[in-house]
Amino acid sequence: MNYTLLCDFYELTMGNGYFLTGRGERITYFDLYFRKVPDGGGFAITAGLEQAISYIENLRFNEDDLAFLRAKGGFAPEFLAYLARFRFTGDIFAMPEGTPIFPNEPVLIVRAPAIEAQLIETFLLLTLNHQSLIATKANRIVRAAQGRTVTEFGSRRAQGADAALNGARAAYIAGCGGTACTLAEIRYGVPASGTMAHSWIQMFDSEYEAFAAYCRAYPRNAVLLVDTYNVLKSGTPNAIRAFRDVLDPLGCRPLGIRLDSGDITYLSAAARKMLDEAGYPDCKIVASNSLDEYLIRDLISQGAKVDLFGVGERLITAQSHPVFGGVYKLAAVENEAGEIVPKIKVSENVAKITTPHFKKVYRIYDRETGQAEADYLCLHDETVDETKPLELFDPDFIWKRKTITGFVAKELLQPVFLQGKPVSRRPSLEEIRAYCRREIDALWPSVTRFENPHNYYVDLSPALWKVKQDLLKIQSRGFGE
Repeated sequence: MNYTLLCDFYELTMGNGYFLTGRGERITYFDLYFRKVPDGGGFAITAGLEQAISYIENLRFNEDDLAFLRAKGGFAPEFLAYLARFRFTGDIFAMPEGTPIFPNEPVLIVRAPAIEAQLIETFLLLTLNHQSLIATKANRIVRAAQGRTVTEFGSRRAQGADAALNGARAAYIAGCGGTACTLAEIRYGVPASGTMAHSWIQMFDSEYEAFAAYCRAYPRNAVLLVDTYNVLKSGTPNAIRAFRDVLDPLGCRPLGIRLDSGDITYLSAAARKMLDEAGYPDCKIVASNSLDEYLIRDLISQGAKVDLFGVGERLITAQSHPVFGGVYKLAAVENEAGEIVPKIKVSENVAKITTPHFKKVYRIYDRETGQAEADYLCLHDETVDETKPLELFDPDFIWKRKTITGFVAKELLQPVFLQGKPVSRRPSLEEIRAYCRREIDALWPSVTRFENPHNYYVDLSPALWKVKQDLLKIQSRGFGE
């Protein structure tokens, strides 16, 4: 599908304006970042970069696109001619997918001519916002399950086909064991699985007959849905009977039963006892039905005997916090001499004041424990010397200071495009998933807890902090253009 015009119309009107005023080729620096972690959590997870790269690689204006803009009116013929030969020629630096991220630090930086940087804004935001949101929610659910497998079940409740596919991808990055979406395995390699719906049982004259038929069809993959009529009086006993009559003679073991309604804690405990007494202690119990991290946590704390969770609508839509809130803001412009001129956006809402200039982001790890201590934003030409003590200070409350030694500084923003060409190796989905798990493990438990997580510090270098304060002073005096 051609996504070239999947952009806010103002990106085109501004591009036309930049072109007419001679500003279209000026090199700009845009930061993509977010302001608030969903669900009051301590961190988010970045995802969606792979789709952003593919979009930019293939970004072309075809004749249908140009005909639409020509008919729309208001665009200079010279600008449309420019679009006809459009190619992205800039640089992009991004944190790898699966990285734990924090508010107000650039997750991605675009350095490109103004028109190019502006035209890719919408797609960058929509793909990183969506997949980061789903990855963040999925990881909360995975952590709540305490090592039990979580499978993404949400395709039918997703807000569109792309949301289902990319949501399954993001959930897998964040730790889900697989998806119910078949196409997600074909397109991305996310393991797809599934067994039966209630309609399978209803198609037969009896529940036992339905279970026996399924066991004969899938003797090595039998997971039976036991809540169509009555879990304890009908479903589980009939499942056990089918296991004995069909699977045992074949030398096969049942994989599991699934509960999709009712009091999961009570029913799973009772069903577990029945299965154990019948000689099937290895038969897993799967639970589904509008689950989220809080319900899963409660089920486990109450003693539910659930081995796997299938989570649908509340994961794939991030129902409790359905907007990620990433933004794309100008941070600097190069002048005619090639010097980087920092830019700032000021607001009475302090949270919306931007951090200017072309930046680096370091993650500071304790050398002995490997745990992440803080993120450190600095100017693009600064480096962190690991052999010297590093003083960190809260950029909003500068009297809060901490000096650390014995640390490792890892630069997070990596080149993705240079001069319009992709330069980084694209990791496999399994590599991204493993990286995500390692990086989350490097966070202190105080950061990963659900309630009142520790405020992980994102600090500015003294030089960057001074640039920001100087620009704020200029604006407060009314000298800004």
